Amino acid sequence: MMSKTLNTPTAPSPTARPRRRFIPRPGPQAYLLLVFLAVGVVGTLASPYFLTARNLENIAVAAAVVAVLGVAQFIVIVTRGIDLSVGSIAALSTVIAAVLLRQGVGVVATIVVALLSCALAGLVNGVMVVYARITPFVATLAMMSIARGVAFIVQVGTLIVISNQQFMQLFGGRTGALPNVVLIALVVTLAAAFAMKFSPIGRRLYALGGNPEAARLSGLPVNRDTVLAYVTSGFLAGLAGLMLAGRLSQGSSLVGQGYELDSIAAAVVGGTSLFGGTGDPISTVLGALIIGMIGNIMNLVGIQSEPQLVIRGLVILLAVFLTSGNGIQRLRQGAAGFLRRPPAGERSGLMGSGLTAANDDAPTPSDAAAQQTTPRRTGH
Repeated sequence: MMSKTLNTPTAPSPTARPRRRFIPRPGPQAYLLLVFLAVGVVGTLASPYFLTARNLENIAVAAAVVAVLGVAQFIVIVTRGIDLSVGSIAALSTVIAAVLLRQGVGVVATIVVALLSCALAGLVNGVMVVYARITPFVATLAMMSIARGVAFIVQVGTLIVISNQQFMQLFGGRTGALPNVVLIALVVTLAAAFAMKFSPIGRRLYALGGNPEAARLSGLPVNRDTVLAYVTSGFLAGLAGLMLAGRLSQGSSLVGQGYELDSIAAAVVGGTSLFGGTGDPISTVLGALIIGMIGNIMNLVGIQSEPQLVIRGLVILLAVFLTSGNGIQRLRQGAAGFLRRPPAGERSGLMGSGLTAANDDAPTPSDAAAQQTTPRRTGH
């Protein structure tokens, strides 16, 4: 006789923990996008002119230069460095271009000479940092003064007007509906994003910023990559200077002041850590747009320059806290701890109800062990 077995479902173990559903949490880029949208909403409510086509174009054109400088700054910061000379190198680029164009040099040759000169300044920064063992802050601070001084000497104390129409059309004109400076910023951003994500040099720069000693022990060319990062920063700063020269139709040692701080702010607002190894160029450009939108909104509202500095600084701190300071995670942890904590009245009631005294009378683990080891006497 064959016996039939019934497959009855087994009951879950009482000690088994229920599976938690995986809920994806937004990353720093999502919070950065929220900040961008929030600033846009504030601008829309603050002024009816914010969303006009002319004003949006002004924001994009003004942010294009900061975006290129921000990408240059990002490439250095990702290696745990910093470049305070990008604004001065951009001013030097405007002066070199203006002088060469005034002497009748062709546009292509002028662009090549200006970019190579700025790349040379970046090379000097890299050599001082890598081989002279000077900290990036001091080395680039010295270059900031040197580059601006050389620009002042070359222009002989007066600004130089640029009248070359081909140069003006290239860096100050339009291609279709978009200004050329915006197109240049887009090309630089996409090229940098592709290089940092897919090329070997980009992966090496992230490894260098994440752990320099491990990168060196792995056989990576740490010194060469660090110098290359500063050369690229100088090259992009020179390109930003040409964009400024096309917008302003002049070369001057006074332009670009404060752009080094704007480029650093764009990088850190975009989520780039000053400790290196994190961030991406697209988020940096988005940070530059946020900074440009904030300045534009305050100008539309009519806020004076001094309060603008305060508001701008507070917004930058908030954006950095949300993107690169793990602010959302800290707020969640603080809120969860506060919700789990019982109210003060409930805690005092528990203490006065004698529950703590009853717990004090409970046998300790040592007493329980003594009772188990001591033999019990039985009567006959």
